[in-house]
Amino acid sequence: MEGQKLIKKAIKGNKSAFEKLIQQHYERIYRTAYLYVHNEEDALDVVQETAYQAFTSIHSLKNPEYFMTWLTKIIIRCSAQLLKRKSNVVPLSDEIMSNLPERAYPNMDDSLQLLSAIQQLRETYRTAIFLFYYYDYSIKTISNIMEVPESTVKTYLSRGKAELKKSYKNEEDKCHG
Repeated sequence: MEGQKLIKKAIKGNKSAFEKLIQQHYERIYRTAYLYVHNEEDALDVVQETAYQAFTSIHSLKNPEYFMTWLTKIIIRCSAQLLKRKSNVVPLSDEIMSNLPERAYPNMDDSLQLLSAIQQLRETYRTAIFLFYYYDYSIKTISNIMEVPESTVKTYLSRGKAELKKSYKNEEDKCHG
């Protein structure tokens, strides 16, 4: 209930309410940006751009209960814009990976492998999978965020999972072959 009041105040132009909203949701904004852009500096740029765009357009938010959906759309759009601007992406080489410190968590390798596999997916599949599995958004909400029909979201999820299975199968075959 307190969040709804803050959102309504921010929509009416209350700068301090907007600032509190961004602070409350900062971790989620950053995490989402990082999942798209893959590094801290770019994620921070996306957070900053997201906050700016949200601040300048919050007056257009009609339903306060959809604040996070609206904000997630902005994060995704800002991330995509940054990725378009950055065409000279340098992939991590085996040499760089071997010089990284040992992992503190035993399942970290599996998590990194999964994230790496997800990053290889088409943007539409990747977005649907992040929103559905990482943020527990419903198909309907994802449909609104991505501005596609619900059936298309289901297709993205299905095809994305199929590609992930295929990439894991290929990795398994390399290990056993």
